[in-house]
Amino acid sequence: MSEKTNTQTRRSVLKGTVGIGMVAISGCLGGGGSGDGSGGGSYQLRMGGSSQGSTAFNSMQAFARALNEHSDSLRMTVEQTQGNVANMYQYDQGKIPSIATDNNTISKAVGKKGRFKKEPVKNIGYQSFRFNGLDIFWVAVEGSGIKSTDDFPGKTVYPIQPGFGTRLLTEEVMREAGMWERVKTINVNTSDIPGAIEEGRVDAAAVYGSNRVELTGWAKQIDARNDVHLVKVGDSFKQAIKNVGGARLAEIDPYGWNQEVTKVTNKIVSWNLDLQCLLGPEVPADAAREFARVSHEHGNTIREADKTYADHSDPKDMATAIIPEHPVHQGVAEFYKDKGVWNDSWKVGEAEK
Repeated sequence: MSEKTNTQTRRSVLKGTVGIGMVAISGCLGGGGSGDGSGGGSYQLRMGGSSQGSTAFNSMQAFARALNEHSDSLRMTVEQTQGNVANMYQYDQGKIPSIATDNNTISKAVGKKGRFKKEPVKNIGYQSFRFNGLDIFWVAVEGSGIKSTDDFPGKTVYPIQPGFGTRLLTEEVMREAGMWERVKTINVNTSDIPGAIEEGRVDAAAVYGSNRVELTGWAKQIDARNDVHLVKVGDSFKQAIKNVGGARLAEIDPYGWNQEVTKVTNKIVSWNLDLQCLLGPEVPADAAREFARVSHEHGNTIREADKTYADHSDPKDMATAIIPEHPVHQGVAEFYKDKGVWNDSWKVGEAEK
């Protein structure tokens, strides 16, 4: 199937989903231009977020608010989904024209690795910018007997909700460390994990916070309802983090906890994950350019609703997570070029109009 034919098929699928609440880029909705070079007319962008209360969902909701306040030419609605990995398949199936996901998921999809080796995707949206970053780390339940990752064998571990990009990365690091087959895993939604810990069904859990600012909502619930502590990370697990391409090893101070979590160690050893949005070619270049402009110029408005959203006052910080092997959306690329932060080794993915 040609690229043009494939795009037409995606358009047809998108049109077919409007009746069940799927609103895609709908073209001109009326209204004037914003006067900032984004073009006349108004566009409605539907964004696949992630699960309710997740970092990606909260960031996109906050960003949508800023677009409503500071753009005359672009509006965005955010839909709850099953996570970053699920979003890649939703996009591939033509059900949504833009998604929030993460760099590990993107890298695996582009390289047809991990889950995407058996279940590849043909269509992958174009890159835009890093909007947040997740610090993923271990906590153990008081009374579990766990002080270090070396104590994990035989224990019941929560590696985050299946379908989340954070789960995909955590599982990969665990496999690289030779840990995956030596533990029992529990697969429940993030909203259910605080209760599972209370019921004594979990010994340790991977949790995360955003941009060293705040814990995600369900981690806060663990904090409020359970006694936990940070886990020492052994050398083999640290090496596994270094070996996995989608992970970034960091040693940081704990943040966001209301209880004392430093009984065993006073440092978080994290496998960090960058989040970014992917925009389809059906998103017009002007709309994508406006998308980038508002994030750059109105970060304060965004952080009023989500204080963990990345600081984009310096445009070069928007481009820190670009994956060279995959194209950047044409409108975002134009924005980067205007701001002098474009790298000529990057590829441009052209918009349809």
